[in-house]
Amino acid sequence: MTQLSAPRTIDPALDPRQDSDVSDLGPDLTVCDREPIHVPGAIQPHGLLLIAGAEDQRVVGGAGDIEGRLATEWTGRTLSELLGATHAALLLDAPQDETIVIGQVEGLHAAMDATARFQDGQWLIQLEPQAAQWTDAASLLGWLDRAGSAIERAADLKALCERAASSFREVTGFDRVMIYRFLDDDAGVVIAESRVPELGSFLHHHFPASDIPRQARALYIRNRVRVIPDVAYVPQPIRPKELSRLDLSDVDLRSVSPIHLQYLRNMDVAASASISIVKDGILWGLVACHNRTPRTLAFGQRMACQALAGSVARQIRSREEAEDYRERLQLRSAEDVVSGKVLGEAPLSDILIETSEDLRRMLGADGFALLQGRDLHRTGRCADEADLREIAAWVRTVGGAQALHTHALSKRFPRADAYRALASGLLAVVLSGDEPIILMWFRAEQIELVNWAGNPHKAAVAVGDTLSPRASFEAWTEEVHGHAKPWTLPEIEAAQRIVRELYEARQTRRIRELNRELGATVADKESLLVQKDYLIKEVNHRVQNSLQLVSAFLSLQARAEGNADLSKSLGEAQRRLSAVALVHRRLYSDDNVEMIDLARYLEDLVTEMKSSMGPDWADQFSTDFAPVTIPTDAAVSIGLILTELVINANKYAYAGAVGPIAISLEQHRNRFRLIVADEGQGKTGTRSGFGTRMLNAMVDRLGGTIENTNNYPGLRVIMTASIGAPEPVGLP
Repeated sequence: MTQLSAPRTIDPALDPRQDSDVSDLGPDLTVCDREPIHVPGAIQPHGLLLIAGAEDQRVVGGAGDIEGRLATEWTGRTLSELLGATHAALLLDAPQDETIVIGQVEGLHAAMDATARFQDGQWLIQLEPQAAQWTDAASLLGWLDRAGSAIERAADLKALCERAASSFREVTGFDRVMIYRFLDDDAGVVIAESRVPELGSFLHHHFPASDIPRQARALYIRNRVRVIPDVAYVPQPIRPKELSRLDLSDVDLRSVSPIHLQYLRNMDVAASASISIVKDGILWGLVACHNRTPRTLAFGQRMACQALAGSVARQIRSREEAEDYRERLQLRSAEDVVSGKVLGEAPLSDILIETSEDLRRMLGADGFALLQGRDLHRTGRCADEADLREIAAWVRTVGGAQALHTHALSKRFPRADAYRALASGLLAVVLSGDEPIILMWFRAEQIELVNWAGNPHKAAVAVGDTLSPRASFEAWTEEVHGHAKPWTLPEIEAAQRIVRELYEARQTRRIRELNRELGATVADKESLLVQKDYLIKEVNHRVQNSLQLVSAFLSLQARAEGNADLSKSLGEAQRRLSAVALVHRRLYSDDNVEMIDLARYLEDLVTEMKSSMGPDWADQFSTDFAPVTIPTDAAVSIGLILTELVINANKYAYAGAVGPIAISLEQHRNRFRLIVADEGQGKTGTRSGFGTRMLNAMVDRLGGTIENTNNYPGLRVIMTASIGAPEPVGLP
């Protein structure tokens, strides 16, 4: 067992759980992030790789001891000759987007399990030795049923992960199995472990984000189970050398990074396996398996592990959703107390002062303060008045319509380091108006002891021109300052709902005041209201007429021009103008000008698009929208992004014809994903026209990202952005 070092007090700016300057860690760690681990040019020696053309099934390359284990002469021969006619026939009409299980193949000395993946017009066939145990399908299914039932009965997440670790150790036979969870900053922590008594424990130990490079995490989502039977192996190069740049992302035998092998040797690990826990398409964690002696996993074991990992992910999602639901119920009960008082006749500032203690308790804050003009009120444990005014001034400069939140205020606002004991966590909202009201919830600093598996500030060392991983994994303890308990998404949503209720209360008061004035001067006021309503409708009518006039002009011009390219460009301009008109009509019809239900807005937008695109499109759209509340200005950009993606699908996927388009809106923590998928021609090249530039500009404005992936068939476009106030990259 390793011994904990004495606690070390660190400044929050040096907190290894944050994205600190890589210069603090010595060598340039981005070298690991740039390593092309998907094209190693070699495989691990425990298996064989054959590369065959899809048309003639003739082998053009391979790797491993093919001559000694399969056939002395193999280059240029067909798969039928090497694997057998029955096995080769399986690939003739096989789907090209999944792993094909070929089955048992007789080698020169022993039978091997064979699987195949299609890639770039070629079949990549893997052959691996069969394991001495766990080869019987009934045994694997029986284990899977027992393990799945045990996990379902777990009372909470801790028990679930502990049972999962025991089950994975049972099927793999590895000496140590850990459930490793990724944190928001991509560092990780071991939350459950099953091991032999002789091995030391990594339970509750943290590992820095640099231990698992960015491109490795991407491969963990794509290739869910990876095995290194012997870390001392000698890589077997792909032959001929011309094929050495082959992408091996989907090949289980892929040779791994030398840096990672040295990392495992530094841990005294002789064999390892990793099983991904992927929840909602995002890497939630890993099942990390270590063994003191060489050990492998047969194909059947890997498939069983992958199936159980999927079950674990579903159970985790279920428990997290249940926990969020319980928290939302508790918050709703507390909100009801506040809401009942907000609707009173007293001035809004007086009501907020009266309910300040309820507001503090509602979000589990240590202190609460509100500022309106020069008037400041506080309750609970808060910083000094001058400090509170300083924070409020900063909130007004960086905040917006949505909530501002952080659990490490001094990281974002360095002056707060002086009073971090009282205000390390901040959740703030601004109620705009002639004299804005700023509501601020504070959480006190929670000094935390973090156990790391080795010093995270020495994640790598340079040996000459070579980057080598850290050699020590002895428990290293840090005392972290400047952090508070993080705000949860339900708490952030509750703060935003309070603001909406305050807006509504203020509007209600204004309406009551207006009614009293109308009672005294009803004739004049009614006349003014009629004129105002007429003016607004007239302006909207003129805008709509102008848009329709320009659209009609573009349509006539497109028909009049003899130039096909120009007509096509004019047609695209007409469709984009129609999209602007759709967005204008939708937002004009909504009474809420601050926040909007994005799901309802997109549903209405899709309905109007179907109508404008013609009756043939009526049955081609399918939608699945999760309810997400978002600022209206962001909804405008999202609506235009959706319209542009639909136009692109019509133009590029179906060449102007009709075809199915699936649109979905998902929520994950504080972010949302808008997904538009078609079944057309797929990605046909890099487009950089006006529409693409406009699309990228709108995505950048949201601080989001856009990704194109294969939909098999067609294209799947995923736009991801923040729901609440997005924090700068690298900040808590």
